[in-house]
Amino acid sequence: MSEIVVGGKYKILRDRYYSETDEWILVKDNIAIIGITDYAQKKLRDIVGVELPEVGREVKSGDSIAVVESVKAAADIYSPLSGKVIEVNQKLLDSPELINRDPYGEGWIFKLEIRDKNEMEKLLSPEKYSELIKEKEGLK
Repeated sequence: MSEIVVGGKYKILRDRYYSETDEWILVKDNIAIIGITDYAQKKLRDIVGVELPEVGREVKSGDSIAVVESVKAAADIYSPLSGKVIEVNQKLLDSPELINRDPYGEGWIFKLEIRDKNEMEKLLSPEKYSELIKEKEGLK
């Protein structure tokens, strides 16, 4: 799988979209699989808990939908798109560290049935997200 590595340590996969609040979005048909980026999980460090959204919940783009807790802080997870939560990653309840180990794979957080595909135009490409991280980290 093709990736961009920023600052020698933050992986960004080229097959998905990104939000300015560090969520990744992988779209298959009308379903978005959503998690937090490698950058976000490295900033949080050791993740010790996750509050998952309710299946069936209708959300708007930008809504706070879940919480990831680390030994350092608790971070809100925002829905990058509007739609209905159709599945959550139950494995995270017993193994929240999956987000640290595999943020783009087993560490996914929820799946959303997309209400308005036009909202995807607001999402960042892998290249734009890598620029955002460079800015945040002073790597320009």
